[in-house]
Amino acid sequence: MGKTSLVVEYAHRYLHEYTLVWQLPAEDTALLSAAFADLAALLAVRQPTDVADPVDQVHAALAAYSGQWLLIFDNAPSAEALRAYLPPAGPGHLLVTSRAAPWPFDQGLELDVLDTEPAMAFLQARVGQEDRDGAAAVVAALGALPLALEQAGAYMADTGTTITGYHGLLQHQRSTVLAQGEPWGYPSRVASTWQLAFDTLAGTNVEAISLIRLLACYAPDAIPYRLLLTPLEAGRPQDLLVTDELRTHRSRTLDVLRSLPGTTLDVNRAISLLRRQCLIRIPAADHVSIHRLVQAVTLDNLPAAARAAWRRAACALLQGVLPAGAEEEADAEDTVNWPRFAQLLPHARALLPLDNPDMCKIAWYLGVSGDYRTAKMLSLQIHERRARTLGPEHPRTLSIRRQLIRWLGQAGNPVAARDQAAALVPVCRRVLGPEHPNTLIARHELAHWSGASGVPAAAVRDQYVMLLPLMRKVLGDEDGMTLRVRHTYATWMGRAGDPAGARDQLAAIHVIAEHVMGADHPVTLNIRHALASWTGLAGDAASARDHVAALLPDLERLMGADHPVTLKARHSLASWTGEAGDAGAALDQFAALLPDLERVVGTVHPTTLAVRSALAHWSARTG
Repeated sequence: MGKTSLVVEYAHRYLHEYTLVWQLPAEDTALLSAAFADLAALLAVRQPTDVADPVDQVHAALAAYSGQWLLIFDNAPSAEALRAYLPPAGPGHLLVTSRAAPWPFDQGLELDVLDTEPAMAFLQARVGQEDRDGAAAVVAALGALPLALEQAGAYMADTGTTITGYHGLLQHQRSTVLAQGEPWGYPSRVASTWQLAFDTLAGTNVEAISLIRLLACYAPDAIPYRLLLTPLEAGRPQDLLVTDELRTHRSRTLDVLRSLPGTTLDVNRAISLLRRQCLIRIPAADHVSIHRLVQAVTLDNLPAAARAAWRRAACALLQGVLPAGAEEEADAEDTVNWPRFAQLLPHARALLPLDNPDMCKIAWYLGVSGDYRTAKMLSLQIHERRARTLGPEHPRTLSIRRQLIRWLGQAGNPVAARDQAAALVPVCRRVLGPEHPNTLIARHELAHWSGASGVPAAAVRDQYVMLLPLMRKVLGDEDGMTLRVRHTYATWMGRAGDPAGARDQLAAIHVIAEHVMGADHPVTLNIRHALASWTGLAGDAASARDHVAALLPDLERLMGADHPVTLKARHSLASWTGEAGDAGAALDQFAALLPDLERVVGTVHPTTLAVRSALAHWSARTG
């Protein structure tokens, strides 16, 4: 991290405030005692023939010293190992650098890696090359670690390698490259520095070594280690082997899982040991972060078969704590599960392959939680993988294709969603059958996005008239998908000229949804919103305004202030506020809403454009 460089720079900048500055190597007690002997001689309190303890001599001299002094203890192994060497009195200051932890909270400063721009500037200056893109790639790959950047610079300078060329070596021969390059002014390379910590742990606590290997498999930041290890507390790691791959490698995966700490006290001890070796950051709220190069060195030191076994074990633990149930979409739609999905998302993306069944659940969570763009991108990647490995007409390929259509439309492209749904429906009918649930859902997507892209309302309503009886027959009246279809059917009934009928249909559906799915379920909330809107369109703007005003706090509480559904409700509230007679308040609400929409869904999303249009409308209405 550049600890020594930092304290030496401090000594240089503030040299004028001290009459004595001395740096002592603290890693080895023999070297430290010898350094005290040298300092005692400088202070004229020790002769070559003295047999007195040089540490005591220095302490006495510093206590009586007339000026300000600064002692730098560099690379101390621990606070306890340093205790006997610290001067107990005198007009001075102490600076200690250490890779060990912990130190007193109010006296310690944990150094972070360099910021990206200074790291890029250092690397380019170190090698005498101007290559911002290459430098950015190397800095990202090395996690902006100062020692790693110096080592990389030394390697490039010695071999004539370009920055871009070095990045290529890191991608394909990382462990070999990290073991080469002579960093100026530092005795160890990145790999060997951390290997010493691993060797220390290997003789102290095998479970700590197992835990660092597990942590190396996840994304580097905010790893919820306690949550991930929770399934092991039950003592049945075999229950985690839920996929074909895990069952195929049952024996090795179980061996890895059984090597991990399984109780709270064992986990605490392992985390404490890792922290003392500075292999992890300070744990916070049952999360821990680990530098990406520590992860790289940890995994690169393992044989390929062992690396694969650790990744399988990490997958098993991750899948063991993902929200689970009978339906992947239902799991992801429940707002109670959203914090868990958000917590595990970066680790799932880092670890789970695209063909893992839980990746569909992750993609659906992204969409229903409002990140339509990322949901669309991930669904597209999963679809491409399934089409390649399973075939374009495999049922699982068709399922993710249907999801992709939804997020494509929600992300602001209803025409493309309509066209893709039109191509999907006949394939589903032929492969799955005309009454298969996924065929019916594909027909629903076609009807919905046809209307959103401009097909006349009566034509869309007629599609729903044909679809709804089949949904009720196949899925039942109280199924969540049936309720969605009834919801959208009511909407198109209203748009086709019967707003009162739409209102009455939605009122009946709302009672069922609240009973079956609960008042806080997103489907119920969406039906409440639609009911308010059609109440207004049926002629009661004040009631519509009041209904949306009551709904909005629930949406903000359950889905978040920035969720597109919440923003859409703010749009409705502003509209009905204006229609109920308060044009000035409507104008203010639209003006406040526009920048939030532009930030969340973009400047050209249809909802953003609708709000800009409404802002112009209510500006005119206010004069």
